Amino acid sequence: MSVQPQVSFAGPHASPIGAERIRLLEAVGREGSISGAARSVGVTYKAAWDAIDAMNNLFGRPLVEAQAGGKRGGGTALTPDGVRLVATFHRLQSEMVRAFQVLEPELNGTGLSAASLMWGFFMRTSARNALRGTVTAITDGAVNAEVTLAVSDQTSIVAIITRDSVRDLGLFPGRAATALIKAPFVILAPADEAKRTSMRNRVEGVVARREDGAVNSEITLDIGGGKTLTAIITLRSADDIGLKPGDPACALIDASHIILAVD
Repeated sequence: MSVQPQVSFAGPHASPIGAERIRLLEAVGREGSISGAARSVGVTYKAAWDAIDAMNNLFGRPLVEAQAGGKRGGGTALTPDGVRLVATFHRLQSEMVRAFQVLEPELNGTGLSAASLMWGFFMRTSARNALRGTVTAITDGAVNAEVTLAVSDQTSIVAIITRDSVRDLGLFPGRAATALIKAPFVILAPADEAKRTSMRNRVEGVVARREDGAVNSEITLDIGGGKTLTAIITLRSADDIGLKPGDPACALIDASHIILAVD
């Protein structure tokens, strides 16, 4: 038996809003149009508008809005209320899963396991760097998409992921996400020697810590906004470039080496 918690919003004389309609809102944010969102989630244009009207009626305020400009001279985007609704829905899902964990002892002997059923909401990762931020742009390609994530006021990171992943993660401008970067994938260079490079991501910072081992050196940069970025390089390389706490440095990261995750 498959058991999973479901979150929905309901009100008097209004259809409940569940995961399917939240996916539609995410698609509007991602595609920039009602027609594109409808195609993305597999419903008709009319069904998409009916669902959006129902959501607007339930909350008493518009969740999507028309925008001038855009890919085809105009489009549709989520309002701030729409973005907050999506974030709140996923927050409630996470809180419900945590409640399941509290009830875990009571499930013993029933054949059910809250932790195993909900493992996807409690991702653990071996990536040394987990930088939380907000999606600011998504550029579509034939197969992959380029996603820009603002992790602080000064720093944005670009990741290359498949278009299917963009859809599955529900990514759109304004959605919160986390960039996962393994420390060995971060290349370091003195700040003044990395002005021109083919690497998509060039993140400047100041060396906050350096910890040397027998073979490797772990170097952590303060990249501003209360964020740090850690690299693991060989001890010989660390000695060659001579980075020490307080030195300005530049981290270079290939966009394809960045994994994006959402709550």
